[in-house]
Amino acid sequence: MAWYSQPPLTRIAGLADRALDDVTRVRRGWRWNSPRPHTWAEQGAVVPPPPSDLGWARVEPVRSVRWLIQRLLLMPFTEAMVHPQVEGREWVRELKRPAIFAANHSSHADTSLVLYSLTDAARDRTVVAAAADYWFKHPILGNIVSLFLNTFPFSRTGGAQGQLHSSSELLKSGWNLVLFPEGSRSPDGRVQEFKPGVGFLARETGTPVVPMHIQGAFQVMPRHQRLPVPGKVRVRIGKPMTPAAGEGTREFTARVETAVRTLSAEKRQPEIQGTWIERWRASKPRELRYGES
Repeated sequence: MAWYSQPPLTRIAGLADRALDDVTRVRRGWRWNSPRPHTWAEQGAVVPPPPSDLGWARVEPVRSVRWLIQRLLLMPFTEAMVHPQVEGREWVRELKRPAIFAANHSSHADTSLVLYSLTDAARDRTVVAAAADYWFKHPILGNIVSLFLNTFPFSRTGGAQGQLHSSSELLKSGWNLVLFPEGSRSPDGRVQEFKPGVGFLARETGTPVVPMHIQGAFQVMPRHQRLPVPGKVRVRIGKPMTPAAGEGTREFTARVETAVRTLSAEKRQPEIQGTWIERWRASKPRELRYGES
């Protein structure tokens, strides 16, 4: 039967199916099912995630639904409210391997600002560590947040081992991770001491840490404020950091904290943000090479 002779409802259903297929193809990218790049960490054993891990939020069709939600709602709302100034996006434009995005934390707006600062490709492969004792006390709230932001429960009280429980498997599977090393929102907007989990996670998985500093989010949505207000926001992204040979977990964590604090300065910080030549090289499209497996 010719397409134009089909019933209207059948034609509409066919168009909807093709449109959804097109969206999924564009969102997933043409290299999605290719072999793992050789620069990725060794893939961990395949272990079915526990129900509380919210693995459903990281599979289709949920991923395509979230892509539409973020592109049509979250990103435009963030742009309209605060029009964030982003510096250093070149460091996340062509990531050679999964990364930990470590940012200061002073507001509930921080997560959307970090995601806004990433490229579409990086954002699509990014999960957010959300406090299990805050966001997941109520299952409905936890599921809604996971749908919008791709979060997973992250223990703030379980120490480094608790933090590694889900994070290391996600990193080894190719996901980027948004982590707020302070553990909770700052009460006054100033950067608090970082917990050693970020350093331990970086050393155990061999994952680089990208320092980020968010300025202005505390004024936009401080603690105990339910709705954001317009304000001026700046997000600075530093070049990826890796632990030096023989550098301990706490020493590396302290170095990441120093980098985030340094990014808060008014002037550009070449030692953290990179020189112009380093930023130019980082913005060049990378040549993908894949291993045998």
